Amino acid sequence: HRVLYRVVEFFRHWYVKGFRIYWNFIVHALHAFDQVFAWKITLKHVFEPLYKDYSAVGYALGIPFRIGRIILGSIVYVLFLFAAGIVYLLWLLIPPYILIRIIMG
Repeated sequence: HRVLYRVVEFFRHWYVKGFRIYWNFIVHALHAFDQVFAWKITLKHVFEPLYKDYSAVGYALGIPFRIGRIILGSIVYVLFLFAAGIVYLLWLLIPPYILIRIIMG
C-alpha cells in the first residue's frame, strides 16, 4: 500500500507540481520580456511618432521603429514559447523514458 502511495505521489509531484512551477516560470519570463518589448503598448501606439514629435521626421522614424519592435518582440515571444514547449514536452517524457529503459533492461 505504501509503495503505491509513493509512486502516485511521485507522479503527482512530477506532473502537477512541476507544471505549476514551470508555468510560473513562463509567466514571469513573459513579463520580463514585456518589460523590454512593451509589445501591447507598442501595438496600441504603432502609428504615433516617437516622443510625441509630430514632425515628418518623427513619423518617418517612429512608425518603422515601432513596427520593427513589434516584429522583433513577436519573434522573441514565439521562439521562447516554442522552446518552452519543447522543454516541457521533454520534461513530461522523462519518467516514461526511464520506466521503459528499466523494463527493457
